[in-house]
Amino acid sequence: MQNPKYFIKSELKDLYSPDEISSLTRLILEKEFAIPFADILACKFNHLSDAEMQKLTEIVGKLKNSEPIQYILGESDFFGLAFYVNGSVLIPRPETEELVQWVLESAENKPMKILDIGTGSGCIAVTLAKKLPSAEVHAWDISEDALEVARKNAERNGVKVIFVKRDMLLEPVSDEKFDIIVSNPPYVTEVEKTEMQENVLNFEPHLALFVPDDNALVFYEKIADFALTNLNKGGQLFFEINRAKGADIARLLEEKGFKNIELRKDISGNERMVMAEPPTP
Repeated sequence: MQNPKYFIKSELKDLYSPDEISSLTRLILEKEFAIPFADILACKFNHLSDAEMQKLTEIVGKLKNSEPIQYILGESDFFGLAFYVNGSVLIPRPETEELVQWVLESAENKPMKILDIGTGSGCIAVTLAKKLPSAEVHAWDISEDALEVARKNAERNGVKVIFVKRDMLLEPVSDEKFDIIVSNPPYVTEVEKTEMQENVLNFEPHLALFVPDDNALVFYEKIADFALTNLNKGGQLFFEINRAKGADIARLLEEKGFKNIELRKDISGNERMVMAEPPTP
């Protein structure tokens, strides 16, 4: 019977880099088959049973079809927490961890209200609720399927988040006031589809990804307008942004009267985050 490590490597060698294969091997053997990492490194584990080998073959087949490993295993790590994911939500990204870190640096662990707009898997809202136990965290999404995933993640990580189904573009919105509003809205333009990898384009939800070429900032505009009336005095608005649109979004916020606008680069040196404060009444 073939060694599972060598089976994965031989099947994926033409599609993934050695580093990617090493990472995938660890994820599969640790998470799906509960083999400790030390045993994986030293090859100190028994060969898989026929049923387990069949399962491994199915997983590798999906990887060869470019399906993301997070969807295959139903799990993704974010900010040191484990999140359930499926095709109804985007896979949490490292850049979004940086956005959450910025919010945490700015927030104080005191009674405050935070709103996450377009919550998806709930990774932002759940992490903030976990790290800021004194905060009341609300999360909105247009997708009931996404909200179901987010609710599971709040329960899984032992936090309370108030989830609401809401379409920011269509519905009259709440008159509730918040201290922090954060959003990672859809921001990929249709023209950028050609640059995207198959694993994103074919498997991740387009509803959470794309905006029209001729109205790329539609969500930023709507959310900024909402923030103008719904942020408390001294409140803050945080966005994850398209790296090509930083100047445009900063200009939009400035034109609406926001102050102390700050663009930040991610670890790769791309402008991916912005923070702004509403004008003083």
